[in-house]
Amino acid sequence: MTSPVTARPAVQRPGPLVPPPAAPPDTAPRSTRRWWALTVLALAQFLVVLDASIVNIALPSLGSALGLGTAALSWVITAYVLPFGGLLLLGGRLADRYGHRRLFLAGTLGFVVASALAGLAVTGEMLLGARALQGASAALLAPASLALVTQLFRTPGDRTRALGIWGAVAGIGSAAGVLLGGVLTASLGWESVFFVNVPVGAVVLVALPMLVTRDTVVPTGRLDVPGAVTITGGLVAAVAGLTSVEQLGATHAVTVGLLAAAAVLVTAFVVVERRAAEPLVPFAVFRDRDLTAGNVVMLLVGAAMTALFFALSVFMQAVLGYDALAAGLSQLPLAGTLVVVAGLVPGVIAKVGVRTTLIGSLLSLAGGLVWLAAVPTDAQLVADLLGPSLLLGVGLGGAFVATTQLALHGVPEAESGLAGGLVNTAQQIGGALGLAVLATVATARTDALLGAGTPQPEALTGGFAWAFLGAAVLAVLAAAVAALVRPRG
Repeated sequence: MTSPVTARPAVQRPGPLVPPPAAPPDTAPRSTRRWWALTVLALAQFLVVLDASIVNIALPSLGSALGLGTAALSWVITAYVLPFGGLLLLGGRLADRYGHRRLFLAGTLGFVVASALAGLAVTGEMLLGARALQGASAALLAPASLALVTQLFRTPGDRTRALGIWGAVAGIGSAAGVLLGGVLTASLGWESVFFVNVPVGAVVLVALPMLVTRDTVVPTGRLDVPGAVTITGGLVAAVAGLTSVEQLGATHAVTVGLLAAAAVLVTAFVVVERRAAEPLVPFAVFRDRDLTAGNVVMLLVGAAMTALFFALSVFMQAVLGYDALAAGLSQLPLAGTLVVVAGLVPGVIAKVGVRTTLIGSLLSLAGGLVWLAAVPTDAQLVADLLGPSLLLGVGLGGAFVATTQLALHGVPEAESGLAGGLVNTAQQIGGALGLAVLATVATARTDALLGAGTPQPEALTGGFAWAFLGAAVLAVLAAAVAALVRPRG
């Protein structure tokens, strides 16, 4: 039996390669190569997700070194998120059009180069430019990576396990970002949060071509340029507008202008796609209830998770007085639980189905957030934070694995890059939306408590509690959406 990683088809055209039924995939001579390939792909995806959060704790140090003020520091995050979120759909479609392997390697190379430039930055402008290149490269890498996973693992059991591992990376990377950011900044300096990507990315660049030896997709047709321009511009404007809500306020002229531009460009995109002979995003894909539900759930989970890690990190440092290293290490219980649960979830899905698994995970996430909202101002790590951290790890580990499985179920190979771009876009847009809305809610609550004479630590705790409760509401809404999914294994 030939492996889908190395086989050479008789006719070079898009479409799934159907292996002969002589032996199951797990007993094929080269079957283990696919799992090694999955390890490499997951490692690259880990770096992409990690980089959205690892910089947070390093911001004060790099700001002091490069002369960046508070307002400029926020752009260290925004410069990465804007091109990443805005270019994901285009990156996914480019991968479908020109080859998933090719685009994955190009994105990884760009990410490694950009990470090195960021670590070598001697001015704020150089750092922001490198961060933008990181985001653009990640937008090529992420959907191509997910598409390769779906092609390497075709049988339902194998694909469930593989997507479980890949989906867990999103949650693990976000949790590990705070942990590694604190450890690296405290021990090696702010530059290390960027340099760490270089050797890991180099391993990916060397290993992946040996494990995935060719593309199953060849260039066909023409790229929908008007669609690409309008949706990229619309998503960039949307992410920028949502980010500016937290930075400038919802009624600021810049915020209103960006959100209005996003609405106009997305509307133009819909018009363009309905008339395009070869649309960038065929709207027919949304007839798949699983794909649509999976993306809606990912948007809501992304919003809840981003708000959670932002509020929890600030709460630990601003209220509990943790330093960067302690704040990072305190995330170990959550991250460890997430890793363990993510490994167990594929087996749970096989027994009870993806819908039941997803609903249970989302309700666990909501429960952990409500519990976290009740912690006192003088919270102790073991007595007050350990319990909700473990429950949050269970919820996030199960939710990301099951949601990724749901959003990719039954997607044809020729549209796997698009599907990967959609689910990554949902997570990024959700993260920007959750941070904008819930950070604003937390700030308003804190200001109200301060105005009523509440001491600052209690006022901050009250504001963060509202952020955690808002994230819990998002998790419950995601569970309601998951309940609409057809039962299946």
